[in-house]
Amino acid sequence: MDWGRAKNVLIYAFLVLNLLLCYQLWMDLRDQASANLDFTSLSAETQAVMEQKGIRVLCPIPAATPQLPDITYRYSGEEQNEEPVELKVPIDSKLIYSSFAELSTSLADQITDIANYRFDSQESEVGKFILHPLVDHKWSLFRVRLELINSDQKIVAYRWPKIEIGATNSDEDIQKVLPASQALSSLIEKYFPADSVVKEIELGYYGELFNSESQVASPMWRFMLENGNAYYVDAISADIISPKTTE
Repeated sequence: MDWGRAKNVLIYAFLVLNLLLCYQLWMDLRDQASANLDFTSLSAETQAVMEQKGIRVLCPIPAATPQLPDITYRYSGEEQNEEPVELKVPIDSKLIYSSFAELSTSLADQITDIANYRFDSQESEVGKFILHPLVDHKWSLFRVRLELINSDQKIVAYRWPKIEIGATNSDEDIQKVLPASQALSSLIEKYFPADSVVKEIELGYYGELFNSESQVASPMWRFMLENGNAYYVDAISADIISPKTTE
């Protein structure tokens, strides 16, 4: 066997393979960037303001504009600032990321309906996982927080606001939500400070914790910035709730 020739063939084969892999990687990155950071839904004026103010958007801009009604809910639990309730048996905190179904099963006897909550990585912090109840098993009820307290890689306690979400309003009250791009444009042009970085955009509902009669929550777009600030835009009226107004 001509080992020199065989060696050259192998070298050429590896070179071709590397080129193919590099090309595939480049195509994947290009497709991902195109899908996630497509600013064509933003006007030229908005993009100009982004460049001028140094604003970056590092997440997809949702294109869906579903029809959603207002919802009613009532806060009927203990005060949110009470001491956490200790778990009977601490649970591995990794389950919040790897198997939420298993986590829900483990906590179901202590936190009713925890399977109908969604983990919020943007609001969570060291020592505390934040979850929000879901409306129709899909839309987060922002500002209403189930807190899972963790220590030494174990979830050891919880603080649970008991929320009763009523039936959605009649079909007459269902309205098409405004596009996320429209809400984002308003924030970029008028509200976001210079050098803001948008990390996440999510459609949900805006709730408050009041121990009172039934309240109404409207569909809301939430825009999370890298610095931890959240901006909310009413998905029907386009009213804006900035960090200063949420205090």
